[in-house]
This record gives sequence, structure tokens and C-alpha cells, in this order.
Amino acid sequence: MVDIRDASATEAAVLKAAPEIVFHLAAQPLVRCAYREPLETLATNVMGTAHVLNALRALPKPPKAVVVVTSDKCYENVGWCYSYREIDHIGGHDPYSASKGATEIISSAWRRSYFYEHDSPCLATARGGNVIGGGDWAVDRILPDCVRALRAGKAIELRNPGASRPWQHVLDCLGGYLCLGARLTATKPDSLLCGGFNFGPSSASAKTVKTLVTEVLKHWPGHWEDTSKDKKPHEAQLLQLDIEKASSLLGWSPVWNFADTVKHTVEWYRQQNEGGSLPEITLGQIEAYEYDAAASGMAWALSS
Repeated sequence: MVDIRDASATEAAVLKAAPEIVFHLAAQPLVRCAYREPLETLATNVMGTAHVLNALRALPKPPKAVVVVTSDKCYENVGWCYSYREIDHIGGHDPYSASKGATEIISSAWRRSYFYEHDSPCLATARGGNVIGGGDWAVDRILPDCVRALRAGKAIELRNPGASRPWQHVLDCLGGYLCLGARLTATKPDSLLCGGFNFGPSSASAKTVKTLVTEVLKHWPGHWEDTSKDKKPHEAQLLQLDIEKASSLLGWSPVWNFADTVKHTVEWYRQQNEGGSLPEITLGQIEAYEYDAAASGMAWALSS
């Protein structure tokens, strides 16, 4: 384990690993935490990414592929009703979003400055939507907050019930990242695959926070209350991703719809709350996902 804010330690870890494929997911991932600790967030998300990418340059044998995971919040969110495409402007209203936009810019700079020759790593970025799924216990995330309130018999506090997000299960976006990484190993640095990719659910899965919590309560009864009148930091009201690029170039598409995503997520937490084995719960959901992926005709599932 290494702190990617430490350039020397990061380089030593990368040299020791000598990776063939790199998935860079290390980050400070919380919007409200970034408001409280903006410099730490920038140090981790921006300089940490630069440290990882620079360490890859020092390898005697470079990896074949690098996937840097950023966020749907890397886009300059102007509040429109259209889905953001990979060619739309990068930006950031708040420190977290700015750190993710900067991560995209850093990745692009390294790609064009260092990873462009025929034997260079193929580098792409992956921009996931609002991801939910078992095992997340972070503070200020809606599903973990729901579970904590339900376990305690308290009301779920909704600070922004009208905000709309593209909710997707963690296995869907991870499947997209793996598809991208696998394809990058068989391509060249000048390929169309070496760029940004959105991984999100279908447009029908873009729901308000209130709708999400209402769906959660179908599987774990409880109640919620509106706390939106309390003073809070800015959060975007509308955000959705266009996934046509991933669909056309990678043959990837989401497997679980909104109802399935919420059902499987709540089932994980309920089984965990009842004393279930975490490896068994998690592996069971992975098997269910693979089965549904094969049933939906996903090429990677049919060939596995």
C-alpha cells in the first residue's frame, strides 16, 4: 500500500509491480469532503495521478494499457438536460469536480507528451456516473447514508431530493473499465480508444434522489425527511452521461436497469446486516451479474 501523494514511494511501488495493465482508481472520492479539504483533494487526485503516470515512464518495460478512472463530474456542468459527451468541455464548479477535470487534463497531457510512440502505453480515461453497490460505507453518499439510517431506525435525511443522477451498479461500471483495459492491450497509442470514455446507465436510470430512496424503501422499509432547507455546499441538480462511444467502440452497455441496480444493492446490505458472509454475498452478486450479462448478449460474458 502506498500514498500516491508521495512521488518517490509511488515510483518504487510501480517499479516493484512492473504492471502489464494499470487501472488507476486511487482518489479522494467525496464532493463534500473536498469542500472541507480542497488542498488534500487536489494533492491526491491531481498530483497523485501525475505521480502514477510519471512513475510509469520510469519502467524499463512500459505497461500495455493504462486506464485512469475520473468521474462524470469532470465535465463543466451547465445544468442542461442533454447528456454529456466525451467531446464536451471539462471543468468544475467545486474543488472535487475541478480535481477530476484536472485529472483528465493531466492524463491527456501525458498521453500526448510521453505516451504517443508505438511502444508506449495506450492510455484512456473512464468517466463513471453515480455508482452504487454493496460495500460502500463512505460518509455523505446516499446509499450508505440510507443504510445507516435504516439500521438505526431513523429517518433518511435528503439534502437534495430533487437532484437527478444516472444511478448505476458498481459491477456495470467495473465491467466497462475491464472491457476498456482489455481492448487497449491490443491497440496502438494513436487509436481512437486512447481517450475519454463515459460509462453510465441507460437514460431511463437517471432518477431523482427522492425516487432512488423510494425504491430503496421497497426493499428495506423505513422513512425519509427533506432537509434541503439547511444551508449546504453547491451540488449540481442535473447530470447525465452519453454512453454511445463506449457502446459503438467497445460493444459495452449496462446490464442492470435502475430497479435491478437498487434491488441488488439493498440485498447486499441487508444480507450483511443479517450476518451473511461478505465474500459469499459479493461472489453471489458477481455470478448473478455474469448470468444476466450473458442473457443480454454481452460478448465478454458469452466468451467467458
